Amino acid sequence: MKPVIFGCSGESLTDNERDFFRDCDPAGYIVFARNIADRAQLRALTDEMREISGRENLPILIDQEGGRVVRMKPPVWPEFPAGQAFDKLYDKAPISALEAARVNARALALTLIECGITVNCAPLLDVRQPDTVEAIGDRALGGDPMRVAALGRAMLDGMEESGVRGIVKHMPGHGRARVDSHKDLPRVTASAQELEVDIAPFRKLADAGMGMTAHIVFDAWDADHAATLSPKVIDEIIRGAIGFDGLLYSDDLDMQALTGDRAQLAADVVAAGCDIALNCWARMDEMVKTAELLPDIAEKSRERLDRAMEGVTVDAQPSALESLIAKRDKLLSYA
Repeated sequence: MKPVIFGCSGESLTDNERDFFRDCDPAGYIVFARNIADRAQLRALTDEMREISGRENLPILIDQEGGRVVRMKPPVWPEFPAGQAFDKLYDKAPISALEAARVNARALALTLIECGITVNCAPLLDVRQPDTVEAIGDRALGGDPMRVAALGRAMLDGMEESGVRGIVKHMPGHGRARVDSHKDLPRVTASAQELEVDIAPFRKLADAGMGMTAHIVFDAWDADHAATLSPKVIDEIIRGAIGFDGLLYSDDLDMQALTGDRAQLAADVVAAGCDIALNCWARMDEMVKTAELLPDIAEKSRERLDRAMEGVTVDAQPSALESLIAKRDKLLSYA
């Protein structure tokens, strides 16, 4: 098995993709809007990915946060709110906000598991600052680290109730970035003491099974490397100060915060301490080179993967979707 998540190019696998994935055996896959038409098509695609891998609990990822970050869209699937909706309710009714976040996450995850998707790249645990970049904006769960942690826990719990695993992101925190890491490399100049605020939610949820790094340079920790590529940040901050021992994914290696050959970047992030590299864009020549450069998955990383995905199944779930959405909407109406 190679320590990489790959994407595919369309709504079904091509012959070349099918042959390559069978030979390469990536740790898992990620799907985007380009891969999605309707429920039956998406389930057929994910079923084929499982058949190729031979793993029922294969990680098949998606970015389905709610709000503006969704891949499964109306009218086929319901709309789900962004994180800010629960932050707003928390101002008036914290317990109601936690319950709204939980039932919303449970409902959202039901739509995923029905289609064979087993991992959602959420929740964001980034603590919003007054100048937080718009790329995070209303996706964040708030500006208070303990509120962010509590709402994040509720989301993780809700997704797990429907059989989907969550990924806490973006470790060790994207809230102080002033540029969008999709477009450029952010540099955070805050002191280590100030950054205690940013890592606090991740520390509270350090027992999460999966996490994702941030493509951000933190001068206080490593002024020469983005966190994703920094052995020091991964070892001393994510694994050390935060205490996270779950499966650590890189963020998407095609983001413009990082420069250089994407296949080499995959090898570099794994060498830096990420368990799994994220290569999303289904460029066959790049995927082939990535597979050639990457070692087989490390024993410790495989243990983390197995632990995170233990018990995951895509068997049919009794649907409570409409009642969960109705309960969420009633709670949110109190904001």
